[in-house]
Amino acid sequence: MNDNEFDYGPLTGLIGVWKGDKGIDIAPEPDGTENNPYYETITYTAIGDVENAEEQLLTCLHYTQVVQRKSNDKVFHHQTGYWMWDAAAKIVMHSLQIPRAVSVLAGGKCTWAVHHEGEAILDVSASADHDTWKIIESPFMAQKASTRSFSQKVVVGEHEMSYGQTTLVDIYGRKQFVHTDENTLTRS
Repeated sequence: MNDNEFDYGPLTGLIGVWKGDKGIDIAPEPDGTENNPYYETITYTAIGDVENAEEQLLTCLHYTQVVQRKSNDKVFHHQTGYWMWDAAAKIVMHSLQIPRAVSVLAGGKCTWAVHHEGEAILDVSASADHDTWKIIESPFMAQKASTRSFSQKVVVGEHEMSYGQTTLVDIYGRKQFVHTDENTLTRS
């Protein structure tokens, strides 16, 4: 497959391998809050177009994200999923799965700032109660660590990408704990 035959729109800049070592994870702990500095690698692979019901055409990237604590080099987050661009509707979608039996389908609009030489701003969200953009989790997670909402903003430039995301989680008897992650990465 030749990636040039597909129009990835605002997702074009993501394709490739990105590494960052400035990550900060603010996470819940039974007795408070944990602050985890981390480094990560995210690999975005172009997979081409996908047609839905002979009416919708999506252009898709598959990705894998591996996040390691700086304190001990252990992987504490592994995520895989897809970024999809619906050019006709001008919608960007992010589906992701983490190996804790949680899946998210987030959607939203994007800003594709041509005046900034191709900079793209992808802004997506989902919630457990939303009609369209949903969070699905196992019965255990729904009872013990329920994800109530997810929002993510990714800014992609030619050589640098940054993101910030907020996940509201009901955990350890606390409602809507604000779990945040942010990092700046460069293309390898």
